[in-house]
Amino acid sequence: MSLAQLRDASLVNFLKIREQQSRLLAAVLAAAIVAYIGWKVVQSPDQALQFAFNGLAVGAVYALLAMGFTFVYSTVWFFDLYYGAAAAIGAYGVFYLRSHDVLGGQYAVNSGPVNVLFAAVTAGVAAWALHVLLYRRLHTRVQPRTLLVVGGLLATALGIYTGLVLANPANLHVLLSPLIAVLVAGVAIWALNRAYRRVASQTNRGPFAVMVAVAIALGVLAAVLVASTPGLGLYLSWFVACLLSGAVSLALYRGLYVTMRERANSPLIMLVASLGILLAITAFITIVFRAAPRPLPDTFGSEPWTIGGANIKGFNVFAIGLALAGFAVLLFMVKKTAFGKAVRAIGDDEEVAKVVGINTTVVIAVVFFIGAIYAALAGLVSGHDTAIQPRMGLLLLLKGWIASVVGGIGSLYGAIVGGFALGMLEQFGIWDLAGEWRDVISFIVLIVFLSFWPQGLLPRK
Repeated sequence: MSLAQLRDASLVNFLKIREQQSRLLAAVLAAAIVAYIGWKVVQSPDQALQFAFNGLAVGAVYALLAMGFTFVYSTVWFFDLYYGAAAAIGAYGVFYLRSHDVLGGQYAVNSGPVNVLFAAVTAGVAAWALHVLLYRRLHTRVQPRTLLVVGGLLATALGIYTGLVLANPANLHVLLSPLIAVLVAGVAIWALNRAYRRVASQTNRGPFAVMVAVAIALGVLAAVLVASTPGLGLYLSWFVACLLSGAVSLALYRGLYVTMRERANSPLIMLVASLGILLAITAFITIVFRAAPRPLPDTFGSEPWTIGGANIKGFNVFAIGLALAGFAVLLFMVKKTAFGKAVRAIGDDEEVAKVVGINTTVVIAVVFFIGAIYAALAGLVSGHDTAIQPRMGLLLLLKGWIASVVGGIGSLYGAIVGGFALGMLEQFGIWDLAGEWRDVISFIVLIVFLSFWPQGLLPRK
């Protein structure tokens, strides 16, 4: 055997020994964690139940963050740091629209330039969406100039509508009722038409006309109910905040990331650019809302229940359910729809996806939009539990990334498991420590997983 072969064989044996040692140490660590939690449960069952519930509640936020982060990352394979800013926009969007309800309007804020800025972003995103959906399909049958004028007018109208909604947050329920009517009618037409096609070999004008009439009636009914219920203002602000966060994400991707990916094609440059965006948005939030923490209005389920000696809030139960529902929706979208197949194809090989006819720019833009909505949901859920502050986006970004590492980067199943696992580890980790140690424990968990379980609990297959 030659010297080179001996050296290679020694290296292989060394790596095998190191891997065995790592697995053994990992097993010891896992056993120690399980033993510690079991000891604490026996020591104080009531307190253990409290920490377990707190872990699930916090884990729901981390799971939402990890799912959206994983959805984006597994499609474009670069770390979009705007994701943290999206969470902050979700929380501060709710505060912006409902600040007049907090402590008698003590922190009320409404800025004309902010309204104009978001109106312009919405108009730009709408113009691009109309160009993609209508112009490219109809320009051979309708004069292009007419399509451009109509699309421009619709986009401008939507931008003005957004500005009016932001400028009149007290009347949110009234101003949003037409939009709710359109959305409900659209969903109703789609659902009825899909159901009819399952039971009939072909459609005709009669049933479709009935479907439209029923959908319009449902839309009008929904609009009347929303307009006559002022108490829905807080929950409508969730809807608006998530849409604004998604619109900003889509605008950044289409206006900045696409150009940078085409010219630079470097994950490092994309990372630095998204870091600049995160810092800029954080500074913008600080300018508009000041650096001091701000509370969000109380929501349903704010009064705790006492179950088994533990105090449990109904809103936290809702947050856990929201995370599970978000996972189910995302899983169905990825596994059972044509859009999900396109997303998986782009994640596997974007160039091949282009060759087979997938419009990768549009699909990735939608992915960024959906990912930002998940981040915004996590931000506002977290904000209703604790006070919000401008730099919350960075911390939430890190927690979402750590949860993804724990579960397995790129794995949707790992995202939700990692989120809840991180929440539980944080809460049980501070049993005998001050609450300030929670973030330290998170980063210790990150180091441990990167050292011994780099693939995570449920690695991507």
